[in-house]
Amino acid sequence: MVGAAHVEVVKDGCMLANSGHFNGEEYRLHDGRRLRLLAEGRLVNLAAAEGHPSAVMDMSFANQALCAKYLVKNRGNIANGVHSVPPEIDCEVARLKLAALAIAIYELTPEQRTYLNSWREGT
Repeated sequence: MVGAAHVEVVKDGCMLANSGHFNGEEYRLHDGRRLRLLAEGRLVNLAAAEGHPSAVMDMSFANQALCAKYLVKNRGNIANGVHSVPPEIDCEVARLKLAALAIAIYELTPEQRTYLNSWREGT
């Protein structure tokens, strides 16, 4: 997060991009330096690039919904803290997305799974 202390030391013409959840403004500092916000302060990943198109956001929201369901189902059995998305949820979201796009893929062999899950093998 960029705070007042950071803004006080930026160079003139500094560009700042908002990739969070709230829009912002363009600023002129008290000493005349300008702070230019890309994409007019709107979320730069949405306003100035391909960012999060709906084709990606649907998977993100599906992941969030299935994780919320997982947390409720396993309430009391999960320690407080930050946890990775369970692999079975990631795989389910991917499977559903591919099915929606009418894309079929084959199942990995045990050897392929070992290769993908190990940094010790391969290059």
